[in-house]
Amino acid sequence: MSTWYSNYLPNWLNRMWEQPRHLSPYRSVRPATENSITEDILGVISIDLYLEENHDEHHTDFFSAAKEALIVRRGEPFRMRLNFNRPFNPNRDAISFIFTVADEKKPSPGHGTLIGIVPRDGIDNLGDPLDWGAGIEEHEGQSLQLLIKPSVTCPVAEWKLDIDTKLLGGGSRSFVLPRPIYILFNPWCPNDQVYMPVRDKRKEYVLHDTTLIWRGSYNRLRPSVWKLGQFERHVLECSLKLLGTIGRVPASYRGDPVRVARALSAAVNSVDDDGVILGNWTEDFSGGTAPTKWIGSTEILQQFYKTQKPVKYGQCWNFSGVLTTIARALGIPSRIVTCYSSAHDTQASLTVDIFIDHNNKKMDAETTDSIWNYHVWNEVWMTRPDLGVGPNGLNYDGWQVVDGTPQEASDNMYRVGPASVAAVKNGEILRSFDCGFVFSEVNADKVYWRYNGPFQPIKLLRKDTLAIGHLISTKAVLKWERDDITNSYKYEERTDEERNVMLKALKQSRHAFSRYYLNDSFNEIEFDMQLGDDIKIGENFAVVVAIVNRSLQNPYTATGQLNCDTALYTGLNGQEVKSVNFEIEIQPEASEYVRMEVTFEDYYKKLTSQASFNISCSAVVKDTDYEYFAQDDFRVRKPDIKFSFQGDVVAKQPVDVIVRLTNPLPMPLRKGTFHIEGPGIEKPLRFRIAEIPVGGTAASTFKYVPPYAGRASLLAKFSCKELDDVDGYLHYEVRPHPDDIINPYRSSHNIIRRRNDVIA
Repeated sequence: MSTWYSNYLPNWLNRMWEQPRHLSPYRSVRPATENSITEDILGVISIDLYLEENHDEHHTDFFSAAKEALIVRRGEPFRMRLNFNRPFNPNRDAISFIFTVADEKKPSPGHGTLIGIVPRDGIDNLGDPLDWGAGIEEHEGQSLQLLIKPSVTCPVAEWKLDIDTKLLGGGSRSFVLPRPIYILFNPWCPNDQVYMPVRDKRKEYVLHDTTLIWRGSYNRLRPSVWKLGQFERHVLECSLKLLGTIGRVPASYRGDPVRVARALSAAVNSVDDDGVILGNWTEDFSGGTAPTKWIGSTEILQQFYKTQKPVKYGQCWNFSGVLTTIARALGIPSRIVTCYSSAHDTQASLTVDIFIDHNNKKMDAETTDSIWNYHVWNEVWMTRPDLGVGPNGLNYDGWQVVDGTPQEASDNMYRVGPASVAAVKNGEILRSFDCGFVFSEVNADKVYWRYNGPFQPIKLLRKDTLAIGHLISTKAVLKWERDDITNSYKYEERTDEERNVMLKALKQSRHAFSRYYLNDSFNEIEFDMQLGDDIKIGENFAVVVAIVNRSLQNPYTATGQLNCDTALYTGLNGQEVKSVNFEIEIQPEASEYVRMEVTFEDYYKKLTSQASFNISCSAVVKDTDYEYFAQDDFRVRKPDIKFSFQGDVVAKQPVDVIVRLTNPLPMPLRKGTFHIEGPGIEKPLRFRIAEIPVGGTAASTFKYVPPYAGRASLLAKFSCKELDDVDGYLHYEVRPHPDDIINPYRSSHNIIRRRNDVIA
């Protein structure tokens, strides 16, 4: 290609930048017509974007938006063919490509939001990964086939494309591409900051659109299925728009996954920026949808995209599900993480301080810290060049914690992260961003204090170094199972490594709270609170406290109280269900048991939506200074919804599906509703059930057409006045339709690279 126009592009950009905004050529011009400009000037008549091929190569073909837009990933080339009004002559015709971020009011080459490219001959070298590049792949008559490579650090955004042509001797014309171009992060590209080298992990953390979220309590884990739906209608458009509007990330910084992840952490909640979801931790959800009734992110994001108002209502797992959807839509590998017995340390003291009154009740007003039965957050995958290298060569790359649940303000906004998981494990609590807060969530010490009045000293009752951070869980890679990742957050409990890291973290903390050990001079009486296992809602259960006297000769008398209260999963108590006082003598080398029976009639009318209880035991050993206090979480299990197919499951072929639920309660369930989602179900299905009698089973049947072959999941929720937050799911294999054929374009072009990931 001639080099006569090598300086043309910079001159064009300078002229464009000097013009008033409303006269900028890339904004004002339209596809040229033969009547407006002389036929001697080369003009673009049409563009073939090879949507099917490019989307397959860039792993974006499942996006609903792929029908109307070009969706590619940065750092890798995409193909297009230009069709001209006459043959292209490289000795007299100049072509330049002008890319601009669509929502940038004043795009600038210096900020990377306005890019001009002149294509070179051939495609063997498209330039440095940090640079944009273009090359002519094929020239035939009046058409030109090219590859264009976005920079591996370019903003993740919607882009506009203008194609400018110029004739030697004067005259030019421009063509404005009528379709948007979406450029995403690229976990397949080794030069991208979010590169994930393991193929199966890319499939799980970028491409899979359904996942599991663990809820419940550490002694009754409950997996719930969640439809992420990152490929569904308007989800990608909503995700990109969030960055600039609610997230307020300048276009020039939207290529930085650290900035993007931190912005998304704030944007998914509505506390200070009218973000996606309005949080609600009460039991009153009037005017919106209860958090337990959502079954996925799609409906939430589509509603927000339509109304631009926070969606009512959400709790931690809803925030986490939506954040994962947005991250995967943008191309950032992401997963949902649940921490059982998660600390909310309001004072940055690395302790959870619980104050008990003289009636052995927790004092909610004085106890600002809390322990959630479980808390759900996110991890996103990226390198962290901003953190440098830590002590002893510690690397902060890999999984980073981000949390959209509004708990505490960080830099004056309700957000958390990205906090390096490696930094958290090694007690680097001062590293950006919010590593200290995450460290407390998984590894704080739990301290009980006896409060005797405003002018009386508090008394240390107990210190528990094992209470926080149990069974940190996420969905396993390509398996519908739980993966325990506790050891990625902290060293094993009761080891020197764990205590040494805790001491290191405490030395970095500026808070004055100290650590004490409880009653180390008295250890002859031991208490052990025991809870039943696998109790179904509708059944009775028992709480047992075993009291063991280790003394060889001294009898002891213990007096105390067993309490059962309903509780929110955030650790706040609801109503008292039952309380039992006891006084019992324990002979030397003997054991005694205190038992409290809790019936369905005792707890049902006081139960919170997630069927959780707070069980506590307080006791005093007479004639000693020993006081005992312990708390534990407990929940009753709800039934599962069952699916069954009535025939073979084949892509694009209808099949009958039956959904069933058996009533576990000793009372009828009235005016219930099934809520069903799955691939190909554009709007959630809802089926009303008039009544399910005691011991009876409700069933609904519907026609389902799987949209594609491979693995898929159907999800269901059931709710009624008597029983809510009931869910179920079915994972299944969809066979290819007999009429499906391999797309012919695969063999007709020089494919850039072979696709190595599929939804499976």
